[in-house]
Amino acid sequence: ARFNCQNKLIIAGNHDYRHTGYLIFKKLFPSRLVYEFDDAVILTLGTARPDRDEGEVGYRQNQWLEKNTDGFAQKKVKIVTMHHHLIGIPDTGTDKIIILDAGDTLRSCLQSNVNLVLCGHKHRPWLWKLGPLSIAYAGTASSSRFRGFFENSYNIITIEDGRQTVEIKVVGGDKVPLVDLV
Repeated sequence: ARFNCQNKLIIAGNHDYRHTGYLIFKKLFPSRLVYEFDDAVILTLGTARPDRDEGEVGYRQNQWLEKNTDGFAQKKVKIVTMHHHLIGIPDTGTDKIIILDAGDTLRSCLQSNVNLVLCGHKHRPWLWKLGPLSIAYAGTASSSRFRGFFENSYNIITIEDGRQTVEIKVVGGDKVPLVDLV
């Protein structure tokens, strides 16, 4: 309630689903599956599973993604959000924490002409560019669990003229294009 923001998009992470947290998360943090704006649409995928570190999208959500991206105008930027990583980040340790069905989900994103995928999980900012698809990982604005980037930060996504840019903002510091950091 302390965030002064009209649209709050809240996605469960693996720690939110621990110790039966999944039973109350949706009650405390209600959210929608689709957020539509004038120039963009955001589709959310739940990857957290009870008491597991790794995530999974699953067949039903991949089918839902492919089916629901068709109905939006071509000029809209299509953004998919999920907690777990779609592709591992270099120098952050094991890749077992990416989503188990990463290949299927990546195919669904590419077939659905998704422009941007947003992820978090490892608290490390990073950016992958796969042709027309960008996959942007957020750092952490408040945790001390850093992964190769030793500043608290968050990403700022700007949509203009059907294109998206991702910048990293260091808390109390500079803002730079995420691609420059990588």
